[in-house]
Amino acid sequence: MNIREVMQQENVDFTGIESSYFLLGLLSAFDNRFQAMADRTMEEISWKQFFAIICINLCKENPTIKELAEIMGSSHQNVKQILLKLEKKGFINITIDENDRRKQRVELTESCMEYCKKNDDVSRQTMKKMFEGISEEQLQVTIQTIIQIEDNLKEF
Repeated sequence: MNIREVMQQENVDFTGIESSYFLLGLLSAFDNRFQAMADRTMEEISWKQFFAIICINLCKENPTIKELAEIMGSSHQNVKQILLKLEKKGFINITIDENDRRKQRVELTESCMEYCKKNDDVSRQTMKKMFEGISEEQLQVTIQTIIQIEDNLKEF
């Protein structure tokens, strides 16, 4: 069931809900639905594991676990658990930083790169279908809105 279907159910009443509360609920429900879909679609790894790979790929150099946790918006402990599963599958290596032995760095393996290459078409098709009918302007407004909410959240 998608959000439109939920909104049309007779036993659900969204009238009187402030837009900000509705948006937060919508984002949470979307996150759950997207993660379930992505977990079903992906082979070998979960969406959260794939998201970690995407975030590692964004970095100019191999990130520390702390840096990766900040990028992912998650706790060090949660990210470490995700990384340990990826390491066990041979997708990443966790190494000690050469300059600061207290830090651990994360690097993608050749096996991970092959996995990403193999799944690139499915990923592109999924993204194309998911964003069908949404203009670049709508995407930019949504991105800016979420960035502003995130900035406001940092004040807490």
